[in-house]
Amino acid sequence: MGMNDTPSGERIHIGFFGRRNAGKSSVVNAFTNQELAVVSDTPGTTTDPVYKSMELLPMGPVMIIDTPGFDDEGALGEMRIKKTSQVLNKTDCAVLVTDCTVPLGKCEEQLIELFTKKKIPYITVKNKIDLLDKVPEHTETEFYVSALEKKNINELRERVAHLVDVKEMTRMLVGDILKPNELAVLVIPIDKAAPKGRLILPQQQVIRDILEVGAIACTVRETELKYTLENLVTKPSLVITDSQAFARVNEDTPKDIRLTSFSILMARYKGFLESAVKGAAAIDKLKDGDKIVISEGCTHHRQCGDIGSVKLPAMLKKYTGKEFEIVLTSGREFPEDLSPYSLVIHCGGCMLGSRELVYRMNCAEDAGVPFTNYGVALAYMQGILKRTIDMLPDVRDLI
Repeated sequence: MGMNDTPSGERIHIGFFGRRNAGKSSVVNAFTNQELAVVSDTPGTTTDPVYKSMELLPMGPVMIIDTPGFDDEGALGEMRIKKTSQVLNKTDCAVLVTDCTVPLGKCEEQLIELFTKKKIPYITVKNKIDLLDKVPEHTETEFYVSALEKKNINELRERVAHLVDVKEMTRMLVGDILKPNELAVLVIPIDKAAPKGRLILPQQQVIRDILEVGAIACTVRETELKYTLENLVTKPSLVITDSQAFARVNEDTPKDIRLTSFSILMARYKGFLESAVKGAAAIDKLKDGDKIVISEGCTHHRQCGDIGSVKLPAMLKKYTGKEFEIVLTSGREFPEDLSPYSLVIHCGGCMLGSRELVYRMNCAEDAGVPFTNYGVALAYMQGILKRTIDMLPDVRDLI
């Protein structure tokens, strides 16, 4: 998998923010070594966030986000400010670009307040040092550059690369619950929803994680699981299934073998399993006519499309005996106002960054709306949620 194939959800997102005409886009272009953003003498040329992938060591693959000027006036400006705030929810670290010939103002204060509130590590970059007679020394939080003359840009990359502790961000999917040489059986249905000739991202990532810790992965379809378990010499330590095969896999897996799903592991990896487990209990409180958001992270509906649009709604109806108004969303679309809804059921989110998912979870929390995911909801309605999270110490006591 080449650097450019790294899913955007796995890249560290670096956001560049600042007022119009501070030279933000010029700094971004110098930083990335490529003409990424439109640069003109007219303030406020960047109207939408611009995304660009690059490699930044020691961080590795990153996503650079150039945002519109934060001080824009008028109705359009308000929308830009809202967009900037939303971009912050996807940002792992921030670069605040300022004009070193102009004192910091309300705009910068607002941004710093937002960074602090959202716990985003940031650095203030003072651009246009080519206009100064004497350049001040860098400090811990302030860095002096000239985008025009490409001065101190390499040093800036270096400083930004150390803003985020990459080790802290790399959580494990399953490696910490398997020991070397332990066997995990992966149940992967090959049906019309499975992409032709390949495995979907969570399956690839789980296999990679298992190999990384020196454990052993054995992959089967749900139709071969019973035969496999009966004929394996070594008892597996864990069975991981696709959520849609939960019922059959639960039946075919002896109770003394731990069982979970790709979707549950993904929710844990992305940092929202605890909310998902608590949110599932809301299914019992749903009333006739309630509105439910079922949200699919990828736009190509091949991956989980039929679970979101067919299986989950059918199961909700069967489990509760009630009729609901279901709203399906996919990709980047997600309702800005969640107040009319009684529940959000999200997919595993393998195509979205952790920050984006946690952002959606926080939006739901702000609106007082329970938030869960496909695998957790399916396990809950089949009465096996306790079994499927039992090996995960951080959540097993929640039910």
